[in-house]
Amino acid sequence: MLWLVSNVQEYLVSSSGQVCLPASVRHRWDLDDGGPVDVLDLGFGVLTVPKGEGRHLLADLLGRDEHAAFVHSLADDPDLATT
Repeated sequence: MLWLVSNVQEYLVSSSGQVCLPASVRHRWDLDDGGPVDVLDLGFGVLTVPKGEGRHLLADLLGRDEHAAFVHSLADDPDLATT
């Protein structure tokens, strides 16, 4: 089912990097008791999706070679470089 976003919501990231998701979002994605999610650093923003959906999303958006080239390009930006 496709959920349409009706507005943009602002969330606070703590100094330790934690983000709280509202109860309605946790309930929708079956995270009432907590649980893992996938986080994709897109370079221009961060996307949080249910666990297992990140790789599917990337596979739909980019081919393997395109994704590898993108990740390699991040090495030139110390703020985005990954290990």
